[in-house]
Amino acid sequence: MPRLSDIHIRRELLPGDLGYIAYIHGLLYARELGYGLNFEAYVLGGLQEFARQYDIEKDRVWICSHEDRIIGFLVGFHRHDIVQFRYFIFLPEYRGIGLGKVLMNEFISYLKESGCNKAYLLTTNEQQAAISLYTRYGFKLTEEKKSYAFDKELIELRYDLEL
Repeated sequence: MPRLSDIHIRRELLPGDLGYIAYIHGLLYARELGYGLNFEAYVLGGLQEFARQYDIEKDRVWICSHEDRIIGFLVGFHRHDIVQFRYFIFLPEYRGIGLGKVLMNEFISYLKESGCNKAYLLTTNEQQAAISLYTRYGFKLTEEKKSYAFDKELIELRYDLEL
C-alpha cells in the first residue's frame, strides 16, 4: 500500500488535468456504482464551466500524484460569495491512507485565506465514506432529492459549510 509521504500534491492546473478528472470520474463511478454516460456528461459540463471561468487567484486545484501518475483530485471553484467543493476522488488503492484528510485541511485553509467562509458540495447517498469525512469537517446536509440523472435511481444531496 502506498504511504501518504509518497504522494505529491500539485497546486497548479496544467493542460490535460481536466480531461483526466473526467476520465477518472467516468471510469470509477461506472465501475464502482453503475453510473452511466449521463454522469460523465454532467462531470464534463462542470469541467467546461470551470475551465472557462478558472481564476488562478480565486480557484484552487489539488492534483495528487504518486510515481508521476495522477491518482486523485480536489477542486475549489469560487462562485461569487461561496466556494464549490468539487471533483474529490482518488483511485481505489490510494483510499484510506489519510490523503482525504490532508486535502480537507488544505481546502479549509484555502477558504480561510480567501476570506470566503462558505462552501458547498453536491454528492449522492451512495458516497457514505466521503459523506462521513465531509460531516467531520463541518459540512451539514441542506438539501436532498430523488434523482435518475446518472442512469440509476439515487438521492442527490447538497452539503453546506460555514466557518
